[in-house]
Amino acid sequence: MKNILVILLLVFSVSLAYGQKKQKIKKGKEYTSGSGLKYIFFDINKKAEKADSGDVVYVHYIGKLSDGTQFDESYSRKSPLKFQLGVGRVIKGWDEGIQLMHVGDSALLTIPPEIGYGERDMGQIPPNSTLIFTVKLVKIEKAIKPYNVAGLDTISLDSGLKYILVKKGKGKLKSKDGDRVSVNYVGYLSTGKKFDASYDRSGPLSMVLGRHQVIKGWEMGLQKMTVGEKRRLIIPYQLAYGEKGRKPTIPAKAELVFDVEMVAIAPDAIPKPYDVSGLDTTTTKTGLKYIKINKTNGDRIVNADTVYLKYVAYFEDGSILESTYERNDSLMIISGSETMIPGLIEVVNYLKVGEKARVIIPYQLGFGEEGRPPVIPAKTTLIFDLYIANVKKGKLVMPRGR
Repeated sequence: MKNILVILLLVFSVSLAYGQKKQKIKKGKEYTSGSGLKYIFFDINKKAEKADSGDVVYVHYIGKLSDGTQFDESYSRKSPLKFQLGVGRVIKGWDEGIQLMHVGDSALLTIPPEIGYGERDMGQIPPNSTLIFTVKLVKIEKAIKPYNVAGLDTISLDSGLKYILVKKGKGKLKSKDGDRVSVNYVGYLSTGKKFDASYDRSGPLSMVLGRHQVIKGWEMGLQKMTVGEKRRLIIPYQLAYGEKGRKPTIPAKAELVFDVEMVAIAPDAIPKPYDVSGLDTTTTKTGLKYIKINKTNGDRIVNADTVYLKYVAYFEDGSILESTYERNDSLMIISGSETMIPGLIEVVNYLKVGEKARVIIPYQLGFGEEGRPPVIPAKTTLIFDLYIANVKKGKLVMPRGR
């Protein structure tokens, strides 16, 4: 049976005011709260961390009806149930009962239908059922609270961005455009409501600064931070999601508040432009130009070879179009095929594995007279700083469409 406790995710809008008074709980004694919840504790670890609303908790359990019929349990799955406490992710009786517990505590919860599943027929759980759970609180991940900024200075920038330095970081390395940074964050609306957080995901958010991967307020607010530094960013809507917002989460013209922490900085995730001063430029019959930065003793690339490229692509004014480095991957092309713009297909035949080259691709060998609006204008010459990362000889068989 699937985890029946999770079936009612977000069904209840839970109030935490259950009307119970704080009391000293003793092992083996039955207590009844104002909501009708009955609980008996088997193990109490008062020195351990106590669960609170907003925490992510891990709970092992066995669920039975009042006649002793078991309808669900977590032990056979060898994984406790994980959920955020106090926000309606589980039935009210659980939200109330688990908040009484410390890590390592075990208890018996007897939950009347009013704070269980009520009149609904849940299959193995008939309507108006009293539920009996044996529960053990295995682990707590404490909720992230807003930074305490009382008494701290607010710095205002000409752009309209404001930030507050909450904690200084360590080291001399400061974040800048082109660096890959990892950031933990919590995002709030101006009302104080949380709308997003890295802590609710798999880990810190990784991005390359200056590459428009995040909102403008972040690009500006994360500059010159050191590892471990914490800031509160107050971002006007013009530097966030604009006049329209991003429904349903971000309202129109919403000012956003982010509590951010710089976790890691990898300098120059995008390599600097190649230095081609004093190097020869070769022009081919098609009008393609290339400048070799280095030479290797590898085999020359020929038609049907599979080539893996790393590159940074620039416009003629030096601004970056895109880069494989910011994606942490490489571009795969088949030499002599028509799988990529002609300029790239042509130039690999002049290079060997391990070699670097600057390639100047006229629009006729790039995206043509029309370009690719709105990113690439009409008749655009593109500049690629290429690196041949790997070559596999022979043809890679590509699947054909039906």
